[in-house]
Amino acid sequence: MILRYSISEPLIRDRIKILFNDMDQANVQSLKNMVDSFPGIEKLKYKPQIENSEVNEKVCTEFENIKLIPTFSFVDPWGYKGLSLRLINSVLKDWGCDSVFFFNYSRISMGIMNDAVLPHMEALFGKKRIAELRERLPKENPEKKELIIVENLCNALREYGHRYVLPFRFKSCNSDRISHHLIFVTKHFKGYDIMKSIMADESSDCDEGIGSFEYNPASSMPKQSLLFQLSRPFEDLKGIILDDYRGRTILMKELYQEHSIDKPFTRKNYKDALLQLEKEGKIVTSKHKKNTFSEKVKITFHT
Repeated sequence: MILRYSISEPLIRDRIKILFNDMDQANVQSLKNMVDSFPGIEKLKYKPQIENSEVNEKVCTEFENIKLIPTFSFVDPWGYKGLSLRLINSVLKDWGCDSVFFFNYSRISMGIMNDAVLPHMEALFGKKRIAELRERLPKENPEKKELIIVENLCNALREYGHRYVLPFRFKSCNSDRISHHLIFVTKHFKGYDIMKSIMADESSDCDEGIGSFEYNPASSMPKQSLLFQLSRPFEDLKGIILDDYRGRTILMKELYQEHSIDKPFTRKNYKDALLQLEKEGKIVTSKHKKNTFSEKVKITFHT
């Protein structure tokens, strides 16, 4: 899909550099054959690079010592080996860099309690956090364990210097069983906003065998937790805004940028909620076109 889109867009095909890496030699050869025979591949200014190496501390050091161009990286470890806070930090450190990584919950949840792979778990969660998880998880039911593990991973990423984290979980088409998680991490609000909108626009129905995605339902989690906030329904938004901005005056753009962090609501959700509040007489706004709510609209909340 990336190759097809890149080839079809003249502006992109002259600028994009694509790097694939896999530890399995058979996978690498198969990928090379596919890329070489891909229709229109000769139109790309830079031919995709395909490498065969293990992701380890050496790879982290290499990324840490080079300045990356704006990069969107997809990290897909087989289980957990090689996946670490250091690796994620190394591909995000430069301007314009975002990352999505595949989080194999079933493998990692088993690994947390396994002494043999403790160093891998410490590299992913941090030593203090993994010690707390090993003490807490045996007391929890399976559903709560999932929420606790994902919440702790997101918090570890945020504490490591990346303010914006979005976790999504995917279900199998044939059951409600969780298939996997994808974790998006970025340092800039714009990337966070774009990814949230993209995921919100995607269908949650099964399409060509691909399962649905959702934020983790987390009604049992503390109200201040990331997963609880990300699971709140749209119906809550009007009340949240009124409570948080009582007595304040603010532009729509500023409100959205400071308030939407760690919440599931998109820009459109905020505009819809504010239009409803305006009709209900609960806010006062500067002049704007009917049924629209631009970024520059000034909003005054009653005390």
